[in-house]
Amino acid sequence: MESHGSGLRRIFVLAFCVAGIWAAYIYQGILQETVSTKRFGADGKRFEHLAFLNLAQNVVCLIWSFMMIKIWSDGGKGGAPWWSYWSAGITNTIGPAMGIEALKYISYPAQVLAKSSKMIPVMLMGTLVYGIKYTVPEYVCTFLVAGGVSSFALSKTSSKTISKLAHPNAPLGYGLCFLNLAFDGFTNATQDSLTARYPKTSAWNIMLGMNLWGTIYNMVFMFGWPSAIGYDAVRFCQNHPEAAWDILLYCLCGAVGQNFIFLTISQFGSLTNTTITTTRKFVSIVVSSLLSGNPLSEKQWTSVVMVFSGLSFQIYLKWKKVQRMQKKRKST
Repeated sequence: MESHGSGLRRIFVLAFCVAGIWAAYIYQGILQETVSTKRFGADGKRFEHLAFLNLAQNVVCLIWSFMMIKIWSDGGKGGAPWWSYWSAGITNTIGPAMGIEALKYISYPAQVLAKSSKMIPVMLMGTLVYGIKYTVPEYVCTFLVAGGVSSFALSKTSSKTISKLAHPNAPLGYGLCFLNLAFDGFTNATQDSLTARYPKTSAWNIMLGMNLWGTIYNMVFMFGWPSAIGYDAVRFCQNHPEAAWDILLYCLCGAVGQNFIFLTISQFGSLTNTTITTTRKFVSIVVSSLLSGNPLSEKQWTSVVMVFSGLSFQIYLKWKKVQRMQKKRKST
């Protein structure tokens, strides 16, 4: 009975994590698309300074992580020192800014698909720089994802979707997304290095350090000189309170979503978290298509299925690898 109760509890916690991640990030995606495409107020102006969203999210997540460390941990003792995140903070500031700026040039579903192809630069760098040899199934995953993204990019986008974009330019939009992935790769590698050097580093330590430096860099970029774009962004929010409210909700969704991701990883591991976030991206595309007026053609839906088939196959391969490692441990 005790084991049955424990199993039910884990199922409940998993369902809670799935619901939290999906709700936070799907709604954040809707807000992100709204802020980047909507015309606000009686003057019908667009919010052009999308990089301001990153500064706002850095500030909210910085405050949030500081509160969580004070409430739930021992104050962050023994973790990586705050100054050690300075280099990862640079790429973590530039990368997301490029990803969100891409929404001026391509639709939200296109941005989600392009950012889902993280395995392509990882495998490319692994092969060319480190001489890593990958298996045939891993290449199949990459082929499906690369083929799906390429097919989606070459497909004709509906005039309704194009009319909502600030400056339609597919090559520039996809280029920004792939640069975002490249910077993310360096950020992740630096974070892994820090957790290896400082084993007591918690998820909250990382969140605090990354958002601290992100706030510093973005503040300099946004408000470092009299004509910096941050002042225009603040004036826009003052004149269009609806935009300011959407930005605040966007930031809160990001902070709440990170909490659920940390809970999922701590309770069920990174593989479960990857599965949840991957399916969330697919649902985000469906929601965007149905609710936000981004109709996809039959060919584009085929491309979406190709990409998420490749991602699902990759998750299955990782799961099989974990199973093999567990069997080896039991046998030794």
